[in-house]
Amino acid sequence: MATQRNISQAQPAMPDDGTRQLLQGGAWTLGTGILAAVLLQVAFGGFSPTGASTNSGWLALIVALMCVPFGLMLLALGVAKWLRNKRLTRGH
Repeated sequence: MATQRNISQAQPAMPDDGTRQLLQGGAWTLGTGILAAVLLQVAFGGFSPTGASTNSGWLALIVALMCVPFGLMLLALGVAKWLRNKRLTRGH
C-alpha cells in the first residue's frame, strides 16, 4: 500500500508544449542574424548610410534585418513559456 500511495502522490510529467522548440528556434534564428551582420561588416564590404556596398552585402543585410528581431521575439516567447512552466510546476 505504501508504494501505491507514493506513486499517486508523484507529480505528473509536463506535456511537451513547444517551449524547447521555441527556445531552440529563437536561438538559431538570432544566431543566423548575428552571423549575417558580422559577415556583412567583415567579408561583404560593410555598409554606409545608403546601404550595403556589394550584392552579397545586401543579401546579408536583409537576412540580418529579418532574423535578429524575429529571433529575439521567438526567444522572448520561449523564455516566458519556460518561466511560466517553472512557476506552474513549483506551485503544485
